[in-house]
Amino acid sequence: MARRIEKILAISEVENWIGELRNGRGISEHTHIAYLTDVSEFLQFQKNYNEHNPTIANLEALSPREMRAFLADCQKREIGASSRNRKLSAIKSFLRYVYKKYDLKNDAVLMSRGPKKAQRLPRPLSMIDADKLLDTANEIDKRKWVQARDTALVTLLYACGLRISEALSITKSQTPLGSELRIKGKGNKVRIVPVLPAARDAVEAYLKLVPYVLEPSDVIFRGIRGGAMSSRQSALLMEKLRNLLGLPASATPHAMRHSFASHLLAAGGDIRAIQELLGHSSLSATQVYTKLDETQLIDVYRAAHPKGRS
Repeated sequence: MARRIEKILAISEVENWIGELRNGRGISEHTHIAYLTDVSEFLQFQKNYNEHNPTIANLEALSPREMRAFLADCQKREIGASSRNRKLSAIKSFLRYVYKKYDLKNDAVLMSRGPKKAQRLPRPLSMIDADKLLDTANEIDKRKWVQARDTALVTLLYACGLRISEALSITKSQTPLGSELRIKGKGNKVRIVPVLPAARDAVEAYLKLVPYVLEPSDVIFRGIRGGAMSSRQSALLMEKLRNLLGLPASATPHAMRHSFASHLLAAGGDIRAIQELLGHSSLSATQVYTKLDETQLIDVYRAAHPKGRS
């Protein structure tokens, strides 16, 4: 075993690890690229730190001090706490893969903790601004089918609380939309979301106008040239809409999902039900909207109370 683990750590080990993640956890292409970058950065840091290419044995002998040194280097390069935590998560996942493959153990490193990060509250649109955005989505492009596409996409994001990747993954075989939609979210977790008539009608109106022939396996949202619409194109759409309406930079495709959850909660929605609709694996991820509601309530109180205005 000693001779075996002394070998230079090959890039194939990283690729095999990523392959397992994609097959087992269904990570997105974005996460795939981020994790590859994170682990590659760490291995380069190890090379500089130890003054030679890292080996399997080096990974077995890793110390928490070395992990802290890497995170400190990231901080020095002004990498935020969230990104540092993601890098640590990627590295630990890779180390677990290597340790399992070579029958190694290093609990001290696997228990390393990342920096604490201040919890940032989501920034949903107000109900009025959400309505304005839905009404204005058809004003960005002169082509009728693009107008219908933009309206259908924005309506789905807000009406169903979808992630942009989930909305852009809807295929022709899933249409016409019924009263419910099966969505495969993070980690290949499947959830059922109700589809409001407004969303169904918007999608149907778009499909009647889209100029491309769609096979059952094709995603329905298409770019101008007929290829699958990308998340970048959806971000550009929202950028144009917020500029037109004078909305803040936080008005992104994901803000429509935040708005969905926040407005449901404000209307008296059950937080457990909202958790299921959003596809959150833990209630704590959904409870952030409760804090947001409390924050807004306090702002209203301070603005309205006589003592708050003094």
